[in-house]
Amino acid sequence: MKTFNTAGTCRPNEHYMVDITERLEIIREMVAKGNYFCINRGRQYGKTTTLTALQNTLEKLGYTVFSLSFEGMAEGAFLSLNTVLYRLVQKINDCILWDEVKNISETTKALLDELEKSANASIDDVLFSRTISKICKTEKAVLLIDEVDQARNSASFIQFLGFLREMYLKRDTRPTFQSVILAGVYDIKNLKLKIRTEDEHQYNSPWNIAVPFDVDMSLSAKGITGMLAEYKADHNLTFDEVFLGQMIRDYTAGYPFLVSRICQIIDAEQYPWDKEGVLKAVNAILVERNTLFDNMIKKLDEYPELKQILKGILFSGKVKSYNPDEKYVQIASMFNYISNKDGKIAIACRIMETRLYNLFISEEENSSFFRQGQIDKSQFIRDGVIDMAHLMERFVVHMNQTYKMDHDNEFIEDDGRKVFLTYLRPVINGIGSYHIEEQTRDHDRMDVVIDYLGKQYVIELKIWRGNAYNERGEDQLCRYLEYFDLQKGYLLSFCFNKTKKSGLLPPVELKGRTLIEAIV
Repeated sequence: MKTFNTAGTCRPNEHYMVDITERLEIIREMVAKGNYFCINRGRQYGKTTTLTALQNTLEKLGYTVFSLSFEGMAEGAFLSLNTVLYRLVQKINDCILWDEVKNISETTKALLDELEKSANASIDDVLFSRTISKICKTEKAVLLIDEVDQARNSASFIQFLGFLREMYLKRDTRPTFQSVILAGVYDIKNLKLKIRTEDEHQYNSPWNIAVPFDVDMSLSAKGITGMLAEYKADHNLTFDEVFLGQMIRDYTAGYPFLVSRICQIIDAEQYPWDKEGVLKAVNAILVERNTLFDNMIKKLDEYPELKQILKGILFSGKVKSYNPDEKYVQIASMFNYISNKDGKIAIACRIMETRLYNLFISEEENSSFFRQGQIDKSQFIRDGVIDMAHLMERFVVHMNQTYKMDHDNEFIEDDGRKVFLTYLRPVINGIGSYHIEEQTRDHDRMDVVIDYLGKQYVIELKIWRGNAYNERGEDQLCRYLEYFDLQKGYLLSFCFNKTKKSGLLPPVELKGRTLIEAIV
């Protein structure tokens, strides 16, 4: 029986996988055109799985594929260009020894074996180039190198890229690799940034022969649905794979690790294959330690500017233009933490966004609101149901006790929503989760969707801008409740009009829905 895999390469005969045939076809065409390129994506984004499948695809078409990895390479391998070339030949010959290279002639084997034996831990670059040209006269050779990040601090690796570039530029007269594909998290420009920090050399790259790799490697809702359909048939189950495929896509934006991890948790914990089961799996991911989130936290510590921008986007709805020339934007995009959405910075996916909210709120755990939420929690939960009206009422009381009218209104306006989420977090912590609907998050309003023991609650947090604006907000909330098939919704308004009375207002019936509002 197949399993869901989140560790290492996924194999079609062992693991449930999304069909990536379309992706492979695009890459195959790039190879056929003789393109050199880099597959740069965040950690656990399916790079190695794609390379493995690509190797199989190319071999069926008659290519000779040398598929290598820099993972585990000793530091001595990068002492010079010549030591890099020697280790490369060693690795190729090792692959040949274990029959991992198809469509290879005995002549090619002999040439590579002779090249390694003639060297003493170092291969002359002219001799290497000459040997590769002899091989490529008769064979369509493709070089794949995974985990190139291992060499990111090595000047000799930059020399190696320049060496490949020189061979590429002479390929009209001297045969060379049909295609060279490098894979890793860091792109070549950022490898260069780590090695040479002088501004005048910062963006020079010996890899300017590479074409952009714009292939979408996220998993589509249709692809996830197909994977779930296979699992469903294997286990003789009945569930709506189309609905779940779209739901999982909504929470993950198709991030391969997160997609597989949700399915893996549902399968292992025997959660139901329905909305509740997905939400339980999401909640488990939000509290577990894994390398994806550990690395994200590390990068935020390294780039405090990015951290502050993300806080502004999440809590205050501040808009930040996506500028690829800013170093921290490059880094965050490269690791797939953020994306370019209509020219603005957006968090890559809903799970990652909620994880960031939790991280930033955890920094407020010593605040009075977090402690008060812990104290008040028992008042709000009855038989697995949150008394949201009472929760908002108590929050208003604490706000009024904590902030006086002579406080800095701008500070409260920017941070009010953070304070509410800080108060909410210990109430649902460990059992429920929440997310912010992206299309409603701006400076004036945001909709918080809380999932708790299979039930959902929608709260609109907004700045009071007068009765007309408030009525529009009520109308928008009704439409949102209809989308979620909920009868009751909540509004929490932060008001700076001193004549406006604060507290919990009487329920309002509108369009067949009940709206409960509290004013701070």
